[in-house]
Amino acid sequence: MSDAVDYIVVGAGSAGCVLANRLSANGEHSVRLLEAGPPDRSPWIHIPIGYGKTMFHKVVNWGYYTDPDPNMLGRRIYWPRGRTLGGSSAINGLIYIRGQRRDYDAWAAAGNPGWRWEDCLPYFRKLENNDLGPGATRGTEGPLNATSIKTPHPLVEGLIAAAGTLGVPRVQDFNTGEQDGVGYYQLTTRNGRRCSTAVAYLRPAQDRANLRIETGAHAMAVLFEGSRAVGVRYRQGGQVRTLRARREVLLCAGALQSPQLLQLSGVGPAALLRQFGIPVIRDLPGVGENLQDHLQIRLIYETRQPITTNDQLRTWHGRVGMGLQWLLFRGGPLAVGINQGGLFCRVDPASTSPDTQFHFATLSADMAGGKVHPFSGCTYSVCQLRPSSRGTVRLRSADPFEAPSMQPNYLSTELDRRMTVAAVKYARRLAATEPLAGLMKREFRPGPEVQGDDEILHFCREYGATIFHPSGTAKMGPRSDPLAVVDERLRVHGVDGLRVVDCSIMPTLVSGNTNVPVVMLAERAADFILQDLQAARWRAQAQPQAERPAQKQAA
Repeated sequence: MSDAVDYIVVGAGSAGCVLANRLSANGEHSVRLLEAGPPDRSPWIHIPIGYGKTMFHKVVNWGYYTDPDPNMLGRRIYWPRGRTLGGSSAINGLIYIRGQRRDYDAWAAAGNPGWRWEDCLPYFRKLENNDLGPGATRGTEGPLNATSIKTPHPLVEGLIAAAGTLGVPRVQDFNTGEQDGVGYYQLTTRNGRRCSTAVAYLRPAQDRANLRIETGAHAMAVLFEGSRAVGVRYRQGGQVRTLRARREVLLCAGALQSPQLLQLSGVGPAALLRQFGIPVIRDLPGVGENLQDHLQIRLIYETRQPITTNDQLRTWHGRVGMGLQWLLFRGGPLAVGINQGGLFCRVDPASTSPDTQFHFATLSADMAGGKVHPFSGCTYSVCQLRPSSRGTVRLRSADPFEAPSMQPNYLSTELDRRMTVAAVKYARRLAATEPLAGLMKREFRPGPEVQGDDEILHFCREYGATIFHPSGTAKMGPRSDPLAVVDERLRVHGVDGLRVVDCSIMPTLVSGNTNVPVVMLAERAADFILQDLQAARWRAQAQPQAERPAQKQAA
């Protein structure tokens, strides 16, 4: 491993781009960013509505499928994941959500000091450039844009008014920590274009002499000397290469591939590793366990008036008009994406904070990114915010190019089944409330014949799908937690020189979309890394002179 840098970042996604920027900022540290996919040159990445095109893109999307899920009628669920600079932030739905105060307070209460909402809030503010202006919880000088939807839509206005009748207040800002309300989502866009982490963090840093960005570089394993991570083996251009890390290896490959890489590298459940002949570096039973995801249930309605995006997409002049709006003014549906209306509500009377999220879309299709229906349609997408079902990510083989086994175990608990049925009932109640009811012509799916709880649950099993938030597979927690993989500074337990920085470290899933929380935790991780390096230097300087040669040799 003659090629060596200070820090290796594996994965140029929502977290990796942040680390590449922050760790290279002062010019002192050399950083290598490895991304398996290509540069983010596809125009569909940068047009906000273009994620309908990247949803099944063979080049910029891993296009995973889960194992057959017995709780979902044996269906294999499609799981898109970003495979380009920006990762999933380059192909996601652009929704700007932090989650609730209680999410982070619960992380801290589970044995992770320093992760309360009040600890995370300065980093949320640091990363943010919010067009709502300064506020107690908002930032205006960060690299990631939070952009408001400024053009009202009659369907979203109907949603807001109907929800108000049901007691849900209209809000502009879902990100104060409390979240109750209905309104227009803010989006990660800038001047009508997607503001991925590649745009926000990587573009300003890409010409630094101490940062090198490698695309088409598929990580195969973390390399160890004893219990210390010292490098990465990866394939690029048909050749297998090795790269040495003088200080740390940082896994930012996401909740599916970070645990896969750990397992391939000998860090994970010992029995599983031995099954594939992988030498055990550290027996960590929690690697690949604790998988959580938000299950999306889509109710589709036909509207009485041709005021939906379906109508604009269905005709050539509608499509031309949308294109001209974007080209001339960076406005219109192309600049907004698909889900405009947001709603956080409580469908369980026992809930002390919102337990359900709506993504309200002014178009309809059989699945996210699918072909729109031939009628004027809209979609009420609901998901339970804090599911109790847990799944797994495990190796299928020792081949690093084979996708791992992914078993979400959706709806495997009574709580999740009850909450999901209640969310569908709430959506129907909302759609039947004026003035929204006057805009609806008919319920297309599930349809009026589906009424009883058992029938609704069967519909959820038959049509439910991911809302793209797999998390938790390398959970943060104290050593006393048998499933914990990283500590509160995201260092992998039992080894040195290795951290995980992505959605997989979440002990429990946040209440909402995961992109912005991952940017926050990557901002925090960058500070942890630099603080720990400085602390190590101070300790070395404080040692008596006679002890330093022995310490140097051990290092």
